[in-house]
Amino acid sequence: MNHTTKHLLAFAAFAAMALGSAAAVAQSTPASAYPVQPAPGLYQAIGEKPGIRALMDDFVVRLKADSRIGDQFKETNAENLASQLTDQVCQLAGGPCIYKGPDMKTAHEGMEITRAHFNALVEVLQASMDAKGISFQRQNQILALLAPMYRDTVTVR
Repeated sequence: MNHTTKHLLAFAAFAAMALGSAAAVAQSTPASAYPVQPAPGLYQAIGEKPGIRALMDDFVVRLKADSRIGDQFKETNAENLASQLTDQVCQLAGGPCIYKGPDMKTAHEGMEITRAHFNALVEVLQASMDAKGISFQRQNQILALLAPMYRDTVTVR
C-alpha cells in the first residue's frame, strides 16, 4: 500500500468517524470550529502560525497548479486564500488564531464540488505536508480536524 493510499484510507476513516459523531457533539461554536478537538501539541508540532502559513503558501501554489482541481482556483487570490486557510487551520489546531472567513457551506455553495475534487484537494494537502516534513501522525491529526468539512464542501452528491 503506497503513502497516498494510506492517507486516503486514514482520511476516510476520520471522515466517517467525524461525520457519524458530529450530530452527537452538536454545540454552539463558530462556523469554522468543528466538534473535533486538536491532538495535544499539534499546533506547536506543525510550527505554530509561521509553520502553518508556510504550509498553506505551499498548498495554495500546488492547488492552483494541480490539473484535477487547479481550474477551480484559477481566479482565486492566492494571498487571501493562504491567509484564510492559515487562520482556519491555526484555530482548528488549537492555536490563538480566529478564522473570520465564511463557513464552508457558504464558501462552497454552487461550486459543484465532487468527491473526486475533495479527494484531489486532500492529496495536494498531503503533498504539501510531506514537503514541509510534517510527520504521518501529525498529518492524520490535521486531516481529522478537516474531515468534518467534507459534508459542507462537497456539493455534488
